Amino acid sequence: MDNDYTKKIMTAIILIALLILSFFLMKPLIMSIIIGAILAFIFSPIYNFVLKYVKKKTLSSIIVCILLVALFVIPLWYIIPIAIDESIKFYMSSQEWDFVTPLKTIFPSLFQSEDFAQEIGRAIQTFISKAANSLMNYLSSVILNFATLTLKLLVILFTFFFFLRDREEIADYIKSLLPFSKDVEKKLFKSSKDLTVSILYGQILMGLIEGIIAGIGFFIFDVPGALLLTAVAAIGGIFPIIGTAIVWIPVAIYLFLQGSPVSALGVILFGLISSFIESFLKPLFISRRAKMNTAIILFGMIGGIMLFGLMGIVLGPLILAYLFIIIEAYRNKKLPDGVIIPPEKE
Repeated sequence: MDNDYTKKIMTAIILIALLILSFFLMKPLIMSIIIGAILAFIFSPIYNFVLKYVKKKTLSSIIVCILLVALFVIPLWYIIPIAIDESIKFYMSSQEWDFVTPLKTIFPSLFQSEDFAQEIGRAIQTFISKAANSLMNYLSSVILNFATLTLKLLVILFTFFFFLRDREEIADYIKSLLPFSKDVEKKLFKSSKDLTVSILYGQILMGLIEGIIAGIGFFIFDVPGALLLTAVAAIGGIFPIIGTAIVWIPVAIYLFLQGSPVSALGVILFGLISSFIESFLKPLFISRRAKMNTAIILFGMIGGIMLFGLMGIVLGPLILAYLFIIIEAYRNKKLPDGVIIPPEKE
């Protein structure tokens, strides 16, 4: 009896020690593995389409991997140097911008005091300069840490490949670890899939499309720092409530004040098209799937950025979504409407 108890204690200690060592071993790669898994989920419809004709899992996964490299890695190779160059130009030009005159023009009653206007103008200039400088340093570090970045990209690619090819086996293994009944497992995976699709496609992907549409207007009408502004608009489009308007409205005002009303109207037109997606198309898409409260998505994104960096935009809402799904499965009850709303049956 004592001997069996000692063996169980020793087994538990060894298991815990190995789990801790494994965590520290995999810690530098965890984010790359998560990115690879998320990309595999996003590209799974394309994989299914290729598999239908190719009939072989490994070859289908290789084809989709090549497509991923062509769509993301190769363009980034060319875009990052351009983005660094634009961020440097944006930083240099921001040092010469006059923020006081536009403030007085738009809000004459609020900025009657010259000292107050100068103080606010300096604060805005400092904020923009710091933001541009941070972006410039971040992009530069990507090139300086090229070797580490290459290794992480390889991990993402391998994870992407295996999650595409062996996703059924991975799902079965995860199910074997869950302490729920088969019915609860089925419901859990269905809710997880619906919410993941809702967040990744509805919130993230459509948000990026909004930013790209607004960015097309920046490029067509030759707005300074168009690539940089497009990136900011895309991030703004991902966030609920905020949207791309946080970028294109100030840009349009700037163009009006610079005496370019045609360019300003063009930017407004493209901005309104991107806002149309935010207001009408995105809710229509998300309503076909499980839906999370907008506030929870927003809190998840903000908290995710603070904890994980830029990838937190994706991970934050997903973590909160899975938390609510697990709670629902554990309680075996539906959550109140407005937190997570199940898809309506047509």
